[in-house]
Amino acid sequence: MWKSSDIDPKIFYPSILLLFLVSIPLLIWPEQSFVYLDSLKVWIENYFGLGYIWLAIAVLIFVAYLSYGEKGKLRLGKMKPRYSDYSWASMLFCAGVATGILYWGIIEWAYYYDLPPLGVEARSTKAIEWAATYGMFHWGVLGWAFYALPGVAIGYFYYVRKIPRLRMSTACAEVLGDKREGWLGKSMDTFFMIGLLGASGTSLGLGTPMVASGLAEILGMEESFFFQVIVICFCTLIFATSVSLGLDKGIKRLSNFNTAFAFIFLTFILIAGPGAFILKMTTNSVGLMLQNFIRMSTWTEPLANTRFVEDWSIFYWAWWTAVGPFMGIFIARISEGRSIRQIIGGTILFGSLGSILFFGILGNYSLHQELSGGVSLTEYIAAGQAPQGIIAIIQSLPFGKFVLVLFCFMAVVFMATSFDSTSYILASNSSPDLSENEEPARWHRLFWAIALVLLPIALMWVGGLDALKTIVLISALPLVLVYVLMMISLLRALKKSEP
Repeated sequence: MWKSSDIDPKIFYPSILLLFLVSIPLLIWPEQSFVYLDSLKVWIENYFGLGYIWLAIAVLIFVAYLSYGEKGKLRLGKMKPRYSDYSWASMLFCAGVATGILYWGIIEWAYYYDLPPLGVEARSTKAIEWAATYGMFHWGVLGWAFYALPGVAIGYFYYVRKIPRLRMSTACAEVLGDKREGWLGKSMDTFFMIGLLGASGTSLGLGTPMVASGLAEILGMEESFFFQVIVICFCTLIFATSVSLGLDKGIKRLSNFNTAFAFIFLTFILIAGPGAFILKMTTNSVGLMLQNFIRMSTWTEPLANTRFVEDWSIFYWAWWTAVGPFMGIFIARISEGRSIRQIIGGTILFGSLGSILFFGILGNYSLHQELSGGVSLTEYIAAGQAPQGIIAIIQSLPFGKFVLVLFCFMAVVFMATSFDSTSYILASNSSPDLSENEEPARWHRLFWAIALVLLPIALMWVGGLDALKTIVLISALPLVLVYVLMMISLLRALKKSEP
């Protein structure tokens, strides 16, 4: 039952208002919105793109310092962790990747094959090697460091300093002081809500067409925008049910199941597909990434204008920036009893290894299809049919129709495990004080589960990958400063804490 006491009106209502102010114009004026978003994307990349690169490097250095420093052994909360390592890692990974790992894990290399990084010739042997590597890099340690920092910062102030609010302003308490309860703190928490809504809208806007394309193929139906809306509403029903059950009964069980199911699915592809090629390419990519990590992290393409860095690396760092605070709150919520070192190390290790598995197996299977003359993803992309290309790749496996059913099932569950977590955190952030074991009101969690679908529907209506990227770039921009304040705040707080 709805109660006004279940929400913080200074955060809840501005977030809803901004969500409508962004979504409604996209639905009413899709063509004009597409043109405007495209020009805005280029402007943000040109003038603020370098800041995202600097931030990614700074965050990784900072969490490494925290992990290996004298405060690395400091535990957050009671001594015994609330969840087992498997459940903790499962919830963390499933919430952090959503359907994006399935979408980009299969297809990302294809964009780099025709427009490779570092001045490499398109469609050359080197282009193939870098294409198979850059996805792992974008989903690797730099990205997961964006999750680890707010997880530690929010968890420290929540469990150690006993500030009873799972919010971004909580992570900056040492810098904000009394202003944390004023307009500055509320603005920061509202910016977090908008950043999360934008990043989640992008993820749903990419994953839904892929799932819809697969279901249309299975059911023999015609794919359309209306069909995509039906699919996203169906998925909403699933993760609304999960989030209404809470952490233990809903999110944990769904995450545990999906992790096991995903590994079985990947093992099947490795065995049924060109296993030797997949293993060789994955090993080669990991080695290439390790050898060139600093180069890849700092490459800004100053003497050329292919816009690879702007269109991909900067987009990814913006996406991780926008989603990072959400994951930080979620990680803090599930990490009671773990040390700073365990949270940072586990987040980066489990996240990066999981991403390597998905990109290594899914990506290199689809790459083999391209090189062997099976299914050409680059042709699908050129025709503007990336989701259909992904479905064609899955159907090329043995027992293709059956495997496609399993793939769509897994994609829906991945979507549910991520967005029930998102709904949970949106409700937590816009709730009043919450004790360590208290959850947001059920109606509040359900409300955000439903509200989440508005922006992705608008983005699918506008169409185009650039529109999705632009929303991420815009929504993440205010959070760059928040990350800087978070690092300063945590550093000051830890210096005052007991050794």
